[in-house]
Amino acid sequence: MINKILIANRGEIAVRIVRACAESGITSVAVYTEPDRHSLHVKKADHAYNLGPDSIAGYLNVHRIVNLAVATGCDALHPGYGFLSENPDLAAACERRGIRFIGPSSDVIRKMGNKIEARQAMIEAGVPVVPGSDGNLANVDEALALARKIGYPVMLKATSGGGGRGIRRCDDPEQLRRNYDRVLSEATKAFGSADVFMEKCVVDPRHIEVQVLGDAHGNVIHLFERDCSIQRRHQKLIEIAPSPQLSDEQRQEVGELAVRAARAVGYQNAGTVEFLLDGDDNFYFMEMNTRLQVEHTISEEITGVDIVKEQIRIAAGEPLRYRQDDIQMRGYAMQFRINAEDPKNDFLPSFGKITRYFAAGGPGVRTDGAIYTGYVIPPYYDSMCAKLIVWSLDWEDLIMRGLRALDDIVVNGVKTTIPYHQQILRSQDFRCGRFTTGFVEQHPELLEYSARRPRRELAAVIAAALVTHLGL
Repeated sequence: MINKILIANRGEIAVRIVRACAESGITSVAVYTEPDRHSLHVKKADHAYNLGPDSIAGYLNVHRIVNLAVATGCDALHPGYGFLSENPDLAAACERRGIRFIGPSSDVIRKMGNKIEARQAMIEAGVPVVPGSDGNLANVDEALALARKIGYPVMLKATSGGGGRGIRRCDDPEQLRRNYDRVLSEATKAFGSADVFMEKCVVDPRHIEVQVLGDAHGNVIHLFERDCSIQRRHQKLIEIAPSPQLSDEQRQEVGELAVRAARAVGYQNAGTVEFLLDGDDNFYFMEMNTRLQVEHTISEEITGVDIVKEQIRIAAGEPLRYRQDDIQMRGYAMQFRINAEDPKNDFLPSFGKITRYFAAGGPGVRTDGAIYTGYVIPPYYDSMCAKLIVWSLDWEDLIMRGLRALDDIVVNGVKTTIPYHQQILRSQDFRCGRFTTGFVEQHPELLEYSARRPRRELAAVIAAALVTHLGL
């Protein structure tokens, strides 16, 4: 059994894991760096330990974190997402020290983190992949020769990349020459590796991903798909489960492909197999995320499966509680990433003090966050400050509930993506389920909105107008 878990992360996902621990009767141990000393995950965990003054490096120190897990008597470590969650060194260190890593083995993380190895594994398993290079590119001349063979546009990608970083589209040889060194530099800085490869660019695809769960007893299931096509510069903004764009036959096909992919690498724990769906309805494997996804919430909403609790059970060696036939899909769910950004200013981060915060509520509404009134969003981390999740039995009702919940939530003191999400929901193309990964770029008019005034300011304006009208 697992009795005590160290959570090697911060913010919203750390709070999510703390809650799962509390419901499972497990002691939670939080870690934090100095800028996070007043964070919600620190307040909610059973115990919390300071990793030092460095805002980011503290969360990336494998040996210090694993040593702390051992010293505090933890049975297991949950990496959350981001930071070290897909670093095989963390999983390997846990394996050496007798700490259960709540995720797949270090070997699987290493294999699927290398895009070339992952592609080869999928080819051998019979999972379709996008045409591209067989291995890493040796130089720009080899890249140019391959691009001539498979045809433009092409995508240059960091071999060890992920999270939408280290990717450049090239529409002609000149762009390819310019971008080659840029991707090399991005890959080196972000992932510590200068290896890059090339794939044919699937123009205006739909981004479809499948949540999978696998245990140590050879059982693998999927929890249906999520549509993550609404994104900007490869960063997801809104996620939907299931996809309103898939037929039942396509849903079955992509689910079976994801399970086949997971079985092919002996996958254990929660993971996500990501696909591109082209205009001719062909699925292509893109990558596998060997961790919990930000958008796991909507899979939970449509299936009723608590994915974090299942992660813990699997790490404890228990078999899956569900067979594939047990997983039933009910309704639709949508997640909005509430980012502290200014959409009207090229989505520039808007860090600072939250002067007023109210979470949305009501039927079918869930808010996962780590902010509160008076909390200061530090400038060192990702700009996402909360996730708003809505569920409904019907697609049109889901959209209306989303609009209502976005109107309910109040985050004053910083700019957020809330009004931009409302614009997307009002788009006829979106409401009709017609969208691809190019949706945001194809609809610049969505940025033409009036900023929502804080309710206190609106009240003051109304009061002033009444005073003027009544001559008081």
